Amino acid sequence: MKFKKYLLALFPLFAIALILSGCGSNTEKDDKKTLAISSNDVIATMDSSMNTDVIGSQNLSNTMEGLYRFDGKKLQPAVAKKIVKPTNNGKTYTIELRHTKWSNGKPVTAQDFVYAWRRTVDPKTASEYAYIYSGIKNADKISAGKKPVNTLGIKALNKYKIQVDLDSPIPYFNTLVVNSPFLPLYKPAVEKAGKQYGLKSTGMVLNGPFKLIKWNVSDNNWTEVKNNKYWNAKKVRLNKLEYYVVKDANTGLNLYDTNRINRLQQISGDTARQVSSYKSFSSEQTASNYYLELNQKKYKFFRNKKIRQAISMSIDRKQLTENILGKTGSIEDTLVPEKMSYNPKTGTDFTKEKTLDSVNKYSEYNPKLAKKLWKEGIKETGQKDLSFTILGDDTDAAKKQDEFLQGQLSKNLPGIKVSLQNVPFKSRLDKSISGDFDMVVSAWTADFPDPVSFLDCFTSDSSINDGKYSNKAYDALVKKSSTTDANNESARWQDMLDATKILTEDQGAVVLYQLNQANLTKSNVENYRISPNGGYNLVTVYKK
Repeated sequence: MKFKKYLLALFPLFAIALILSGCGSNTEKDDKKTLAISSNDVIATMDSSMNTDVIGSQNLSNTMEGLYRFDGKKLQPAVAKKIVKPTNNGKTYTIELRHTKWSNGKPVTAQDFVYAWRRTVDPKTASEYAYIYSGIKNADKISAGKKPVNTLGIKALNKYKIQVDLDSPIPYFNTLVVNSPFLPLYKPAVEKAGKQYGLKSTGMVLNGPFKLIKWNVSDNNWTEVKNNKYWNAKKVRLNKLEYYVVKDANTGLNLYDTNRINRLQQISGDTARQVSSYKSFSSEQTASNYYLELNQKKYKFFRNKKIRQAISMSIDRKQLTENILGKTGSIEDTLVPEKMSYNPKTGTDFTKEKTLDSVNKYSEYNPKLAKKLWKEGIKETGQKDLSFTILGDDTDAAKKQDEFLQGQLSKNLPGIKVSLQNVPFKSRLDKSISGDFDMVVSAWTADFPDPVSFLDCFTSDSSINDGKYSNKAYDALVKKSSTTDANNESARWQDMLDATKILTEDQGAVVLYQLNQANLTKSNVENYRISPNGGYNLVTVYKK
């Protein structure tokens, strides 16, 4: 999911010790009803309309319930009674809802979905994720301020039935609406909190398996307790989730080894190599790619394709993934990840299609060609010397990664001066969104297992396109795949391949690697399975 740009972070050991000092003995952490989990950073927001990152997404999944929910790779009905097939040539979904409750005992109704969806696309909300509604009737026009919000293609047919109308078929609709922007909202709670909604647990009304309690947005640890009002509460086997922000991997390893946490997530670098022999070690290839965005709005020279290609070819991704990341990343040629989507006719991995063979070279390490293209690009733009800053997170892993990138560019591109700016995760997000950067290390996780989840991010009008890359032919192909060719599997697949070919040759964003998530999970923890959108369904997790 929505994994907008995050990496492991550095956090002082003494701070972790203080946070955990009141957590009891090692034995308490073995309580079969309590699961202690590491988090790479704080929750930026619990407002489902405003969330853009995987940390918020996971905690929204823990505490909220939408129409459907992933359990591992399997899509299951949640508030919806069943997985619905569309009518009207793929453009209408009529969805009956279960009789479920909010945490305050009030019923979750069709109108709660209508209110939430309208709120997300409303330009006044300024949701960075409003674009994900594209294809739902009038969503694009509403986001652009050209239609009123009440014209959005969702309506309550009665208290427990909604109808969703699309401008054109969305082949991945049912997996799309799993994501946090499509969760219902309890209107009185949202309106009472105003702009502060989602920044503290007080006043929030939830409908998921757990309730977030005594939390404020700046907290480095938080607790979620079982929600007995949850419709499927009988299936929830844990009574409590305890999250601790662990930004230093070695600190996290110490906490794991002493049984203070049951699950240490997203280990990298030297620590990943150190623990790879643990029986509890696992490495999961995620539908997540890291890449560099170049600020093409701020700097004219970044609009030069040769300069972007040169930057890409100057990076030794094998050294990056093996030596710097400790094999927690794998080499990737395109911004669409491997092992995520497959040709509906042949079963071929999207990234292995022959269409892409001619452009994958632009993501390969070739310092000689990089220098040639660099010199040509510099001459074409009239630049003499270039000086810019790489923006990244303030984590130990991010700093090492960015230092490596700095060294690669400085070594292979003549006349270049590269500096680093490492800031906290939320600050980096804010700077990315506002365009306050030269070059930024970003990341994205699939919202649903389809190439367009990545391709949509780099269309000219995408709110996620922080680098402001623009190519009309690319835009047309992405649009075609989601409109005129939406019901034609083969044509749609080719549209996405052709769009990826353009994006890869253009190096609209410079792909760095695909994330392999390394974790340590205690042997008595069961059903901790990754889903296609990068999250975990903690409804079915339990401890033996």
